[in-house]
Amino acid sequence: MDIYYVDGKFVPSDEAVIPVTDLAILRGLGAFDFMRTYAGKPFCLRAHLERLEASTRKIGLQFPWTMDTLVQLVMETLSRNSHKESNVRIIITGGSSPDFMNPQGNPRLIIMVSPLPEMPEKWYSDGIHVITQMAERPLAGAKSINYVQASLALETARQKGAQEAVYMVPQGLVLEGTTSNVFAITAGRLITPGRGILPGITRQVILDLARSHFSVEIRDVFLSELLEADEVFICGTNKGIVPVVQVDDTVIGNGKPGPKTRLLIRSFPDFVLTYDAPLIAL
Repeated sequence: MDIYYVDGKFVPSDEAVIPVTDLAILRGLGAFDFMRTYAGKPFCLRAHLERLEASTRKIGLQFPWTMDTLVQLVMETLSRNSHKESNVRIIITGGSSPDFMNPQGNPRLIIMVSPLPEMPEKWYSDGIHVITQMAERPLAGAKSINYVQASLALETARQKGAQEAVYMVPQGLVLEGTTSNVFAITAGRLITPGRGILPGITRQVILDLARSHFSVEIRDVFLSELLEADEVFICGTNKGIVPVVQVDDTVIGNGKPGPKTRLLIRSFPDFVLTYDAPLIAL
């Protein structure tokens, strides 16, 4: 059984509870961050913690923990579990509130460790299908625990036989996926949206990796560019780099993972093992 850290105590996962008066339950108020381990070590831990603090403050909650304290707690929670590779989810809740609405400056800290899941091999060999949906992340740049919009969008994608939904706005700009960032490769250039998104840690790693192979452009990306691109892929913490071979009803390229995407996929595992993560501007 997994061991979690919940509000000052290490407890078995089936004993992990918080009061129903916590605003995380009552109002969906809270922030979180999510990472994985490589070779048993949490990847870009301090960058994730910096983003967690930024998210927490953006949604109006206090952040009373130091980085060193959080690093120590994450490492201790990992050490109490015995997975070869793990996911780590760190949650800051809104805390209990007597009026069931306003934060009282008493956020709770939760650290969850679970075994790293395996992604379908077919995603990487054959590519995936994504759909687009008119939506944008509330409080862009904040990783909130409220994932109602993402859950609904992903269910719509699944009903259409797709594996991810990509948000876009009426102006025709592509933003991000429900749990991923989006990239396109065209004429030897790698392009990815820069506004209205959560700047993913994996996204930053890929940008740094890609700069040794292509020119990189972080800018507004229109849906038309995505549909006409030579190659498209998404990325995420557990997914890594996943080729996209169809967007809505449009087949990308020749309908197979492209050579440049495959190059990045091959290069990624070794690159992350030696990656020295800069803190990401949020």
